[in-house]
Amino acid sequence: MEMTMDELERKRPFNKQKMVIRLTLVSIAVLTLFAFATFDYKEIQFLDAVISTAHTLKTMFFQPLFKHITFIEAVTYLFMTLGLAFLTTLFGAVIALVLGLMAATNLSNPTLSIAVKGVVAFIRAVPTVLWVLIFAVAAGLGSVAAVIGMTFHSVSYLVKTYSESFEELDKGVIEALRASGANWVQIVFQAVLPSSITYLISWTFMRFEINFSVALAMGAAAGAGGIGFDMFMASSYYYDVREIGAITYLILTFAILLELIAGRIKKKLRVQK
Repeated sequence: MEMTMDELERKRPFNKQKMVIRLTLVSIAVLTLFAFATFDYKEIQFLDAVISTAHTLKTMFFQPLFKHITFIEAVTYLFMTLGLAFLTTLFGAVIALVLGLMAATNLSNPTLSIAVKGVVAFIRAVPTVLWVLIFAVAAGLGSVAAVIGMTFHSVSYLVKTYSESFEELDKGVIEALRASGANWVQIVFQAVLPSSITYLISWTFMRFEINFSVALAMGAAAGAGGIGFDMFMASSYYYDVREIGAITYLILTFAILLELIAGRIKKKLRVQK
């Protein structure tokens, strides 16, 4: 005799993980409702605020206009931001390649591997902007602190991805090379890098996309220049929503172009593999 759904539910063992998830979701919902109910709105008229916001968004996205900078200057600043992202990705990839080999359990000493992974995990847990501000204490606000801080975080991100790519290599290949007398350098260049190159390029390009987004924020937060600083000036200093819209469209167009290029590169890598 088939059991009904209610009987099956009653016979299922207690699942602690599902219970914790449900309690967490319920707690978040209750706290959210409590927060909205106890906010000090300072006599703000909600309907007026919505209408004002809609009007601002309409002006921003339907009437974009460069006023304090020209289109050519905006494109120039955009390429400055792109250069910052490229430079930090390049530095991060070179350093992470060496540390990634040290962190891979199949290529390195277990103690060294754990130590490298522990350090980069700590670095990765701290937001990029915080690292930039930490280095700004020594180097001052500007592009130098932005490059060092972004490179620092890029290394921690790429070490994790690179080491995991190296660890996916078939152990039999490494053992065969060791048995034939190959040293560590020969194993890396003859087996590890050739088999992992597609993954390395793919992860590096993904980090480049992340660094481009971070470079926009660093232009405002750390005074690193570029299009991010101009957006900050337009929003906080001039309060020119039309120029904010124009800059946003420019950034969005470039981001889409960057995503299309990334897709083409990844597609070619899959075909070659």
